[in-house]
Amino acid sequence: MEKGVNLGNWLVLEKWMSPELFAGTDAEDETYLCLGLDDVAKRERFKVHRDTWINDRDFAWIAGHGLDFVRLPVPYFVFGGRDPFVSCVEYVDAAFRWAERHGVRILVTLHTVPDSQNGFDNGGLTGVCKFHKNPEHVEFALTVLEQLAERYGNRPNLWGIEVLNEPISPELWELIDVPKRYPAVDKEYAKGSEGVPSEFLRDYYTRAYERIRSRAGNARIVFHDGFRIAEWPGFFDGWHNIMLDTHLYVMMHTVSAPGSTLDDYVRHIESEFGDVVREMSQHFPLLVGEWNIDTKSPELAELPRDERRVYLSRIAEAHLSAFDGASAWCYWAYRLNGDTPETDMWDMSKALELGYLPAGLAP
Repeated sequence: MEKGVNLGNWLVLEKWMSPELFAGTDAEDETYLCLGLDDVAKRERFKVHRDTWINDRDFAWIAGHGLDFVRLPVPYFVFGGRDPFVSCVEYVDAAFRWAERHGVRILVTLHTVPDSQNGFDNGGLTGVCKFHKNPEHVEFALTVLEQLAERYGNRPNLWGIEVLNEPISPELWELIDVPKRYPAVDKEYAKGSEGVPSEFLRDYYTRAYERIRSRAGNARIVFHDGFRIAEWPGFFDGWHNIMLDTHLYVMMHTVSAPGSTLDDYVRHIESEFGDVVREMSQHFPLLVGEWNIDTKSPELAELPRDERRVYLSRIAEAHLSAFDGASAWCYWAYRLNGDTPETDMWDMSKALELGYLPAGLAP
């Protein structure tokens, strides 16, 4: 099984991961951060962040800790030409150079699209999900995938190209009440937002596969399950070198079962996550593209460090056991800013240092 880590908040911003980047604005997402800064301030702020968040030393660390690949989120404006955003293709180029130098591979993930595919902060525009309703937006995203395939498809250290991160299902859109959880700034513009229909997603995935294959015939192509994993068995039959990505966060169990104990979380991971991996890996190669040891249990912050380490080690071991049978997993995230028990769980480098993740990850 291959092991990886997500380079979150480098080229696609998430405010919770580095709040100071949004200082002096009331923006909650990257779109309104870019709209709220003048051109000089915006370019300076983004350059400082991108130059320092990830660099060659980080790839050396990743390789030195036995990881095989990184999942690299990129925005739809990666190649530029979309005001008010700042392009970032030179950093993707740099990532491939650093990765090659240190023997690491890269999964490039289209993480955002115009008008968003989920309304989350990680989609770049909170409270809006209308990408699938605009054919011009869809064509633009497909063109970006073609450009990514042309530029990186034949690189020896390409792990794969993921066609879209977390397109939300209509059921999940209603269940978590996205408009309330991630309020839109422009309520009028957000009208018509909804979960992404399965019919659209199947068509988009088919077109994305064809467009990438036409530019990079042998590249691995990765598809997110869209929070509807049971719909995909049989869909990819006859497709070459594909993988399905599913995101398994134990903290979501906290939402549905407040007051859960450590044993409850472990049972949930072993049964729910384990069952998904065992069943779905029989149909297609499976990537657990995002996971984490944070249970969101309020008692965690109160535990002494040694007890917290025992608690989280057990959570981590349960995940790794449940993932047996998957082709690969990828932790979220490599780093984030903060120095609290909660941020330590999300920062893979700190989680390893503190013993939350097993030392077996190291070579």
